[in-house]
Amino acid sequence: MNKKITELTDLPSPAGADILAIVDDVAGTATTKKVTATNLMGLAPVQSVAGQTGTVTVSAGDLTDGNFDGEAILGFDASINDQTGTAYTLLASDNGKVVVLDNGSAVTVTVPSGLGAGFNCSFVQKGAGQVTFSASSTTIYNRQSHTKINAQYGVASLLAYATDTFLLAGDTAS
Repeated sequence: MNKKITELTDLPSPAGADILAIVDDVAGTATTKKVTATNLMGLAPVQSVAGQTGTVTVSAGDLTDGNFDGEAILGFDASINDQTGTAYTLLASDNGKVVVLDNGSAVTVTVPSGLGAGFNCSFVQKGAGQVTFSASSTTIYNRQSHTKINAQYGVASLLAYATDTFLLAGDTAS
């Protein structure tokens, strides 16, 4: 059943392949044309966003292909998760965060299953207690088979490149 847009009570967000009708009446003769939502968004005007060091220009294409043509994306600081205990188990909510571990005794970070491919987290060993990463139904790889942060003020990152499979990189030690 065809309805005029004005007859609809709620217009949901169109999917990319949805076809939208457009009435073109440039010369006084109305003609109906069809366009997909994806093609229409590709024609959306460019938006400028004021940044801390200048202006970043973002087009609709940037939002779909992730290519910002070398422009910096500003204002996306990582959240800090301060931990002072000797044991910490990573949570899905730690994704993208910096976990700061501050204890004078050894600290164990357990890496559980279920965090998902793409999970990434950075760690700072703020205290003197050496940080050790422990796999729990997961696999942690390091090019030198290291499982620890090297020393106080060392920084390491953990990245899941596949489900329950992680890379530990940075200032690491065995």
